[in-house]
Amino acid sequence: MQTQNETFPRQLLAHARIRPEKPAFREKYLGIWQSWNWAEVNDEVRALACGLAAIGFQRGMNLAIIGDNRPRLYWAMLAAQCLGGVPVPLYQDAPAADMAYVLENAEIRYAIVEDQEQVDKLMELQSLYPHIEHVAYDDERGMRHYRQKGLLSFARLQEMGRAWDQANPGKFDAAIEAGKSGDNAVILYTSGTTGKPKGVCQTHAALMAAGVGGTGFENLTDAEDILSYLPMAWVGDCLFSFAQAMAAGFTVNCPESGDTVMTDMREIGPTYYFAPPRVFENMLTTVMIRMEDAGAVKRRMFHHFMAVARRCGAQILDNKPVPLSDRLQYALGRVLVYGPLKNVLGLSRVRVAYTAGAAIGPDLFRFYRSIGVNLKQFYGSTETCAYICLQPDGEIKFDSVGLPAPGVEVKLADNGEVLVKSPTLMDCYYKRPDATAEAIDAQGYFHTGDAGVFDHEGHLKIIDRAADVGKMNSGAIFAPNYIENKLKFFPFIKEAVVFGHERDQVCAFINIDIEAVGNWAERRSIAYSGYTDLAAHPQVYGLVRDCIEQVNADLAAESMMGDTQIHRYLVLHKELDPDDDELTRTRKVRRKFIAEKYAVLIDALYSGKQSQYIETQVKFEDGRCGLVAADLKIEPCKTFPAVQAAA
Repeated sequence: MQTQNETFPRQLLAHARIRPEKPAFREKYLGIWQSWNWAEVNDEVRALACGLAAIGFQRGMNLAIIGDNRPRLYWAMLAAQCLGGVPVPLYQDAPAADMAYVLENAEIRYAIVEDQEQVDKLMELQSLYPHIEHVAYDDERGMRHYRQKGLLSFARLQEMGRAWDQANPGKFDAAIEAGKSGDNAVILYTSGTTGKPKGVCQTHAALMAAGVGGTGFENLTDAEDILSYLPMAWVGDCLFSFAQAMAAGFTVNCPESGDTVMTDMREIGPTYYFAPPRVFENMLTTVMIRMEDAGAVKRRMFHHFMAVARRCGAQILDNKPVPLSDRLQYALGRVLVYGPLKNVLGLSRVRVAYTAGAAIGPDLFRFYRSIGVNLKQFYGSTETCAYICLQPDGEIKFDSVGLPAPGVEVKLADNGEVLVKSPTLMDCYYKRPDATAEAIDAQGYFHTGDAGVFDHEGHLKIIDRAADVGKMNSGAIFAPNYIENKLKFFPFIKEAVVFGHERDQVCAFINIDIEAVGNWAERRSIAYSGYTDLAAHPQVYGLVRDCIEQVNADLAAESMMGDTQIHRYLVLHKELDPDDDELTRTRKVRRKFIAEKYAVLIDALYSGKQSQYIETQVKFEDGRCGLVAADLKIEPCKTFPAVQAAA
């Protein structure tokens, strides 16, 4: 494994020298997988970097990168770094107005984008941010009649680059040689749950330390295959698809589109896989929907062997002692259920799978490990290159995020906040010395904003965001995220927001999963015209109530959580949406915004009303706005006697 005191361009040169024929990137295009080896990637990046130099891109400049996961966009990151510039990936699904803030903050003049859609967004932004001088696009479809100044194709930019390279011998190599490990390697913008996004500046040394540390921890080699489908602007993708891929030299596979991810995943069969909890929840929802539609014999077989898996699957995965009868039953289940199920999900070859970005429900975690998927949680943040805690094999706990990663020091502040000192810590927030000083104290510890506790074996448990943890009027600790994750384990519940801080009881907003509940409704011949209609149906309310009451029963059995059972709930008339500012681009709940926007519903929940009328403005994908109105029912649910905490 290479040392971390290098730059990524030098790492690329090393791969081209050591493993020139090894596949570095694959991309599915028009149904066919295209492949580039490390030697070819080295040539492509060189041509692109020289093309950028030819149009005036220089050391210290920032390069915007916008689009789905595409090999050429990863090469654009490397090309900018070769010249001493800094790539700034943006969320490709962000509306033009949301992009304007990041473009202005990062002082973007150059951009490399995926296709016509992203070009159109940048053109639309001219009135808000007129300073972009050069835009190169990868996909040429639909671009034939575009004649704007400074607009050129990726292929044309590389063509210019090859000519520039010939005319300026040695300049490209000198630019790489001038790079230092302390130079900024990327600027990643935070999701902005509590305000405007902040640009996190990560150096080559910090990002490489995270890449080398993670690959070493899991003994990853250049033989791994990873599927790259999560937003390039998210730190998780930057770690797995860029830093770790560059550290180990393994293959990054890009799906054809977001709609084909599951099909492409089955074709590739990744050995190393990363997904946020939402993706694992969606996979499980798909499985449960299919089982509901299966015949009675298949359903009985599935539920029988899943009971066996819950009993002993995780222990077998961890090589712990299991009775012979269970081991034999599990072996039969592997043939009849677990193996085919993993194949359908594209997880057959997975050696290690990771999840992070939000807490994963213990039940969801247990499900995957029980069928033989080596799923682990890790804990990190954008400011630490997503590298704080990891779970070692054989030491997996469903309610913890593991032990501090190699080279990382973790401690708790007096108020329970998690503090971190690490070689992977950010250099600063871009142009925000005030925010940097607030986040990193005089001793060099980063204040994560998360509340946590260590168990007796040193494993860290994250309770919630420190700012979100509150107290009920009874004095009980109120951890909303903990309760919400329990609710979201059910395939019928897509999103949940609970309230209870400085209240006598907990109440909840619920978003149903339209696919799972729609399938459930169709099998019961329940007619509905859309999300709002289905969400208001009495039988759907009953379905949601059953889920909530199961969660209440679980909470009642936990000594610290028994007083936080949900007493009243409503099913929202619309899905919470990043475009309506209710969720971040990484689908984290913007709790304060929701509390303000839906204050009338919260008042109705706590004032004992049985219904509440509301009109809500929504944004459509084409930029238009509209109103969604509904008279929402509010219903009570059963609570259970809480167990008493041990004295």
